[in-house]
Amino acid sequence: MKKTILLGALLFPLVALGTYLAFRQPPPAEQGLHSGTFEPPREAPAFSLDGSNGRKLSLRDHLGKVVILEFGYTFCEEVCPVTLAHLTEAYKKLGSAARDVQLIYVTVDPQRDSPERLREHLTAFNPTFLGATGDPGELAAVQKAYGVVAKQVVSRNPALAYAVDHSSSLYLVDRQGRLRGLVPFGTPVDDIVHDLGLLLKMGS
Repeated sequence: MKKTILLGALLFPLVALGTYLAFRQPPPAEQGLHSGTFEPPREAPAFSLDGSNGRKLSLRDHLGKVVILEFGYTFCEEVCPVTLAHLTEAYKKLGSAARDVQLIYVTVDPQRDSPERLREHLTAFNPTFLGATGDPGELAAVQKAYGVVAKQVVSRNPALAYAVDHSSSLYLVDRQGRLRGLVPFGTPVDDIVHDLGLLLKMGS
């Protein structure tokens, strides 16, 4: 069954590649992605940001790999660390195949997330994870392209100046640079591993 959803919906981020985008709920059968799928697959919006590796970082640099795009920030105390921990476990379950998977963590908090801070934070989970940051205008353009919502709010932790409420789904990009899957927060690790394994087989 297919659902056609208006792009930019606040509660369900989708990619701004047209007025409408067909989005299919995950099939029950093992042969398909367990996450939602973009139909038809579309080229993932390009970007060039400051990478945690000290170089410019773009999707084009990782053609030939399956890319996981996550939007988050290093001061996040709830959603982001859980997702990063799940992805760390997924990499371990993939074994040697994980060398063809690249996580790119795009910050929604450029005021605090420098490339150096992103590198330190992500390395604690997996040294191959890459962070991306830039000036607020650059990041706002990337968020808009992917339908990501991010807004500063009052933090429940008095030690922090603010928190950021933001979209929490993961975007899966295939080896050809096309958007294939949207993984909701809380998806079981085994489902993520299944989808990454399926995408790794495509075009390999």
